[in-house]
Amino acid sequence: MSERRRILTGDRPTGRMHVGHYVGSLRNRVRLQDEYECFFIIADLHMLTTRNSKEEIAQVADNARGMVLDYLGVGIDPEKSTIFLQSAVHETSELALYFGDLVTVPRLARLPSIKEMARAALMDEETMPFGLLGYPVLQAADILLPRAHLVPVGKDNQSHVEITREIARRFNNLYGEVFPIPDDLVEGDTLPGTDGQAKMSKSLGNVIFLNDDAKTVRKRVFSMYTDPNRIRADIPGTVEGNPVFTYLDQFDADKAAVAELKERYRGGRVGDVEVKERLTTVLNAFLDPVRERSAHYAAQSGLVDEIIYRGTLRMREIGAETLREVRKAMGLAGVFNRISRKAEERMKKVGR
Repeated sequence: MSERRRILTGDRPTGRMHVGHYVGSLRNRVRLQDEYECFFIIADLHMLTTRNSKEEIAQVADNARGMVLDYLGVGIDPEKSTIFLQSAVHETSELALYFGDLVTVPRLARLPSIKEMARAALMDEETMPFGLLGYPVLQAADILLPRAHLVPVGKDNQSHVEITREIARRFNNLYGEVFPIPDDLVEGDTLPGTDGQAKMSKSLGNVIFLNDDAKTVRKRVFSMYTDPNRIRADIPGTVEGNPVFTYLDQFDADKAAVAELKERYRGGRVGDVEVKERLTTVLNAFLDPVRERSAHYAAQSGLVDEIIYRGTLRMREIGAETLREVRKAMGLAGVFNRISRKAEERMKKVGR
């Protein structure tokens, strides 16, 4: 095992990343990679629980490349962190099989997040696949295969990490100490959508992508919801819950200028156009180096594929090591060893 404590987190490859991902998780990952040994999973098996058509699966490779370009663009360093493709690490599936016998169906069915995911995918109890119910078990395998100590998650996934802890404790109690009991790290803020919805979401189209060009950023900012009751610039406006000011709070380093802008807005002394002009400038200043770094990696043919490939090979090695310890602890390795010895003795005896 590495001397540094390990982190496992990642994303489903459903498309490019947006500024909400940056605020919620990506900027935290950039910081954590200097403190921990980080593993970032391209969770394509998890994607299959709700997106499993042949056409959607065919998009995984391109979506994964785009997602990793966004990782690299915000500052994730492939020399410090391991980025890998979940479905290519077959040890994950084997570990999930063992873990499935350590948790009950009622325990999984009680998780609010599973019910919410089913509702979002227009599923009910009759149409929900086993894979969606077992989503937290597969997550437990993801987390415990590299024997991670810390899992950055949103509040809606804290219960999944608790399932992981329960499984790790049960395994250790039954078979011996193999797994650390991971802690969760609740990740930060959420950005509202440009349409005023509570959360930015690709499925709703209310996003500003990390790879949007400057013109597109301006268009998206100027379409943003502000204060619906404010029809003229001289009418006092509401700052609280106003997405434009929420974005400025996150991305504008000049806090004094933002505070002054809020005061003018509340007093009816500034129009939405001026506020949105400032946000456009601030966002593009933030995104310029992100776009530049992404373009640098994209221009090197095959480099992103190599990063994913090398990370996956490393994760396979770590996964194989963990599975050896798991089988040894459970006694499964000994079963085949005893059978193989007897088989080899017989084969030698009969001349095979």
